[in-house]
Amino acid sequence: MAYKKEEIFDQKVTEELAKHYKEILLLLGEEPEREGLLKTPCRVAKAMQFLTQGYHQDPAEILKSAMFKEEYQQMVLVKDIELYSICEHHMLPFYGKAHVAYIPNGYITGLSKIPRVVDVFARRLQVQERLTVQIRDCIQETLKPLGVAVVIEAAHMCMQMRGVQKQNSVTTTSAFTGAFLNSKTTRDEFMRLIGSKLH
Repeated sequence: MAYKKEEIFDQKVTEELAKHYKEILLLLGEEPEREGLLKTPCRVAKAMQFLTQGYHQDPAEILKSAMFKEEYQQMVLVKDIELYSICEHHMLPFYGKAHVAYIPNGYITGLSKIPRVVDVFARRLQVQERLTVQIRDCIQETLKPLGVAVVIEAAHMCMQMRGVQKQNSVTTTSAFTGAFLNSKTTRDEFMRLIGSKLH
């Protein structure tokens, strides 16, 4: 049986994007009709739809889909969440990891929902600073916990491949609410946990 890959994309959007990417190849001095590039406009059109699918997803609904009443009021931390996004300034990737914690106030959410929220916001044209705050605010507004903490560490290809070309630079951003903002002890515990190897 022949291999058949099945993908679901908006056909009209794919066709329109592919036209533009073909024009981009021409403007760059390439030959879109040569074998290696023949399907490239369509491939890139599909890739960009995948990489920006977060525009069509609701992160709050993801959290609500697995909200449970629970009296637990200690820190819940999901760390080292793989993160891939696209810088809106140069449309080049940035990638790294997110560390997200919250202190429940009557409700918890399924552990897998936290990385899904990270993905929804990362799968948009972004800046790291806004991405950090969007993750924090979504969790705070949806679960209404006693506090939320988000730290993102990422490497940006726009700094590594072009411009300043600093290969080993990593950007760290943070955003806190509630107990993480008001209590140095709580914030210090979070920072210690994301820096330690417990596994």
